[in-house]
Amino acid sequence: MNKIFRRQQLTPYEADYAQWCAEQGALLREGRVSDLDRENLAEEIESLGRSDKREIANRLGILLLHLLKWQFQAGKRKAGWLLTIREQRHQIKRLIDESPSLKAYPQTQIISEFEFARLKAIDETGLPEGDFPTDCPYQIANILNQDFFPGTPWLPEQLVRD
Repeated sequence: MNKIFRRQQLTPYEADYAQWCAEQGALLREGRVSDLDRENLAEEIESLGRSDKREIANRLGILLLHLLKWQFQAGKRKAGWLLTIREQRHQIKRLIDESPSLKAYPQTQIISEFEFARLKAIDETGLPEGDFPTDCPYQIANILNQDFFPGTPWLPEQLVRD
């Protein structure tokens, strides 16, 4: 079978993404580098790093929202908030452990993620806009620390059960 025939049999990237991925993986394993869809393959590999960055930023935003609610609605603290805070921290740590080059990335996203988390906190809590700080009051080390919960000390039995 010649290369032209094999290339004609390959699934185009735009036609069936899952099949294309499987075929590209098989070509790599077989060492058939000349048959690879190099341009699309390169873009897909580059997008993996962007995907991790988007996930970290998204999780950081959710975490900041719940830290704000935790701090500014102490009387309404819920087990669900606690679980969300812990989950976001855990998943951010997992992503950074898998890609240590992203360790500094959460710090670069605090300003933009906090701005949106603040707006969401205002909408969700119904508290006046002035009750929330305009700049993030938390340091990244605290944001990612499993033992940090802003505001007054709390005990698990103080949580409002859903």
